[in-house]
Amino acid sequence: MRVRTSDALRKELEDDIEHGRLAPGDRLDEQTLAERFEVSRTPAREALLQLAAAGIVRLVPRQGAVVSSVSPQLAIGMVEVLTALEAEAAGLAARRMSVAEKAQLTKLHLASQAAVKRLDSPAYIKNNSAFHAAIYEGSRNEFLAEQIRATRLRMRFYHRSSLYQPARLKASFQEHARVMEAIKSGDDAQAQHLMREHILFGGRVFADLIANLGNRKS
Repeated sequence: MRVRTSDALRKELEDDIEHGRLAPGDRLDEQTLAERFEVSRTPAREALLQLAAAGIVRLVPRQGAVVSSVSPQLAIGMVEVLTALEAEAAGLAARRMSVAEKAQLTKLHLASQAAVKRLDSPAYIKNNSAFHAAIYEGSRNEFLAEQIRATRLRMRFYHRSSLYQPARLKASFQEHARVMEAIKSGDDAQAQHLMREHILFGGRVFADLIANLGNRKS
């Protein structure tokens, strides 16, 4: 049996959710996780409790846990929070990013261009995550970065789905270009404004998608 901490298990499960291997409504139980990761049930239970505390999974009595889904009402609230957080991160990044970090941001943006031309959503989604991570990590505010990561993780499945729409994928790339230029020029106010618009526009697509999924189930 491997010695693994609950933190390590939690991070692996978060990675599964982030990359779509676990979707909203999927069940997780201690025994199955213990067998998968070759650990006792204790770290598996603790990992689920950590995910539940962050709202990423929902504990169901006598059934284990399920990956949390998002209602249209909650989606709107999450978009509003993420808008404020990412706008602040973009403003801080414009002031605090080093020359090397700004060069890396440009590299990440250009890497996604080929994916846009091919309408390769999986490749763009990967680059999109890296682009946003570079910005909130460049804010030099780890607490802020943690809050963005947690919120994005809860929205991940639906956000990924919205980027399978060609029009949204192309618009996202163009919005990234404007945000990037504001950050590179050190214009924190403009970086905040453009990131706020970017998240809000994507958020409307995100909320519409959830509402449509809900209508199909009813």
